[in-house]
Amino acid sequence: MNFPGRQKKLREHLVTTQFDALLISHLPNIRYLCGFTGSAGLLLVAEAGSVFFTDVRYDTQAREEVKGAKVIIARKMLSNALAEWLGASRTRSKGWTIGIEAEHLTVAERKRLADLLPSGQRLRNAPALVELVRMVKDDDEMDRIRAAVRLGATLFDRALEVLRPGVRETEVAAEMEYAARRAGAEEMSFPTIIASGARSALPHGRASEQSIAPGGFVVCDFGVILAGYCSDQTRTVWVGAASGASSKEAREAYDAVLEAQQAAIAAVRPGISVGEVDAAARKVLRKAGLGRYFTHSTGHGVGLEIHEAPRVAAGQKEVLQPGMVITIEPGVYFPGKWGVRIEDMVAVRENGCEVLTPTGKNFLTV
Repeated sequence: MNFPGRQKKLREHLVTTQFDALLISHLPNIRYLCGFTGSAGLLLVAEAGSVFFTDVRYDTQAREEVKGAKVIIARKMLSNALAEWLGASRTRSKGWTIGIEAEHLTVAERKRLADLLPSGQRLRNAPALVELVRMVKDDDEMDRIRAAVRLGATLFDRALEVLRPGVRETEVAAEMEYAARRAGAEEMSFPTIIASGARSALPHGRASEQSIAPGGFVVCDFGVILAGYCSDQTRTVWVGAASGASSKEAREAYDAVLEAQQAAIAAVRPGISVGEVDAAARKVLRKAGLGRYFTHSTGHGVGLEIHEAPRVAAGQKEVLQPGMVITIEPGVYFPGKWGVRIEDMVAVRENGCEVLTPTGKNFLTV
């Protein structure tokens, strides 16, 4: 990872803003810019260079991981250490306007820092500059994302081995998560969703103690973190014999969701807005009479975080660029009955897109 290069680009962008420095407090942004993977840190990026502050727990780790920034080990709160450094560098930093990540800094933290700053220095809310850059992945990031997607996809094979009537949702999730750790995953991207029967109508129905019953769908939504990067995949399977009126209706709904997902994937290419991708999926479901049952956005960006920009939703204007990685995950949900969702990760390429998720999407029964 070219961490000094990323900081250089951010410094170059500083010249076009009202800020003399940017204070990065969101840990995924810190990791993106300098490589630090710990749980406490502040990164100050200024035209003259970058300074990273962390506490004594990360003395060795920070000196090994941090690239492109001077490391300062604080013996007190990080905000105090930052203020002291700014005070000691007052000739250089006099009258600075420091941009902060307002979406990630609490009101209390901002007040504490503002009270500590030397006279003449001030904090101002900065736009999401790092998140904007993070939307487009470089080759190293794409390699890590592909590896995470490949590992994550193997977990569905394990789910199919253990998913049977009478088995609890938590048991299926546990087997998948155990397989993930054995395969080298750092952790899951999010709490594994195994939602069966009427619970499959809950878009975020985390695995519960409920036993899986025949005659309904099971939504399996899962992902892993590998080398810092996330994967995200959803497959929906039918439990029991697929016969009768109810299963016919379920099959029709499944086919409509799959067609909607394929339409959205086909729309992904450079120059198209994410809102248009969302509209492609909704058009199919409306035609099938299921539009009102699609209650969430079509997708989101994935990278160091499981949910990051861009948001693939109605009305969103962000234009797709080569190197962006998004999910495509339409679904329909019938409260008290069942739900269906199908999700792949997709990379925007120069001539269209690449579906990263290798798992098939045929209607499956277990």
